[in-house]
Amino acid sequence: MRQTKKIILIGLLAGLGLALAAVEMMIPMSAAVPGAKIGLANLVNIIGMVFISISAGFQILILRIILSSLLLGTFMTIPFFMSLFGGLAGYLVMAAVFYVASEKVSVPGISVLGAVFHNVGQITTASVIMATTSIFYYLPYLTLLAVPTGLGIGLIAVFSLRYLTHNLNS
Repeated sequence: MRQTKKIILIGLLAGLGLALAAVEMMIPMSAAVPGAKIGLANLVNIIGMVFISISAGFQILILRIILSSLLLGTFMTIPFFMSLFGGLAGYLVMAAVFYVASEKVSVPGISVLGAVFHNVGQITTASVIMATTSIFYYLPYLTLLAVPTGLGIGLIAVFSLRYLTHNLNS
């Protein structure tokens, strides 16, 4: 992939991630499990990782987290660090599995792992900030939601990747 095309795609996917994060803020998931989200913005990280490269997916993640925190006024606050460390944990697991076993683990499977480890990263961050391990009791509830939402995001990624591969590589 040419460098200019790669930069444009990374920018577009980061922008789409910001838009998806804004849409997700309007979905009242927190009523069922406080702090839970669908993970719509993770869709662009997965697409970037699979369609462009692992490093491109990482760049999209970092751009999206920093830009959204600047827009929301949460840069360098607790929500920023929760998002950053959750995103890093989830993405690093997804990238490792994709790199090592992409022919054995499907994109939806990789997405589920990313969703689960995003929650692990966030709970670990909260545990450090609050100086308590009792918050880990909340992890099973978040995991119960991470599996179906991660699966859904992974399926959307598969359909999106088919479209992109067919239309942008021709």
